[in-house]
Amino acid sequence: MSSKPKIGIYGLTGCAGDQLVILNCEDELLDIVGATDIRSFPMAMSGGDENCPLDIVFIDGTVVQPKDEEMLKRLRERANLLIAVGTCAVWGGVPAMENKFSREEVKKRVYGPTGDLFKTITPQPLSSFVKVDLSISGCPIEKEQLLQAVASLLHGDLPRLPNYAVCTECKMAEYPCLLIEKGHLCLGPITVAGCKARCPSYGRPCIGCRGPVEEANISSEVRLLKEKGFTPSDIQNRLRTFAGAADSLQMESLKEGTNA
Repeated sequence: MSSKPKIGIYGLTGCAGDQLVILNCEDELLDIVGATDIRSFPMAMSGGDENCPLDIVFIDGTVVQPKDEEMLKRLRERANLLIAVGTCAVWGGVPAMENKFSREEVKKRVYGPTGDLFKTITPQPLSSFVKVDLSISGCPIEKEQLLQAVASLLHGDLPRLPNYAVCTECKMAEYPCLLIEKGHLCLGPITVAGCKARCPSYGRPCIGCRGPVEEANISSEVRLLKEKGFTPSDIQNRLRTFAGAADSLQMESLKEGTNA
């Protein structure tokens, strides 16, 4: 890798919130620009180089349309490192949430006849189509985590991201437990940390927007929630909101917790 790595920042279908986090780095953004060679960032610049090889490509959003898949595969071919940025890119996010209606019916209800003008596929995270070298989850990602990742990458290392739960951050901050003490439907014990337990700090239960922590004990979480009076339907709806790619694991754990 050269002293100034060539970088591309792209978005697939989504709200582009993670790209906005990059733009909102304010003073640090100038340091990033000075230390890298940003070849393409469609949200922030025009006339980018769409053919050159890239050392690192950051991609947010979900694969929802055939053109998303095509673009993703082209970027994978160009990049040495491909980094999924945000919960949509890592887990599928809200677009991949289970829906009782078919994709065609949803398009018809939302867009009417004009829905026939564009094609969609079952929403999926980047890893369903290409190799992902690093995943930075969050809805949106945390500014500090992004900056730490960029600093590590500039030194030629993959960053070390949290591998523990939001519940750990919550306890370290000495916030009251919203699950045990308050009886809220809180997913802090099974959601990956990195947000400094922001929602619990305001008395709001964790809704799992960062996706599941590695080796999450979902069945144990389900049993706790059932003890607090929540129904399997309540639990299922909360579990599947952000992490569609982990849905099968979650649903199997839901069955185990319900049968326990």
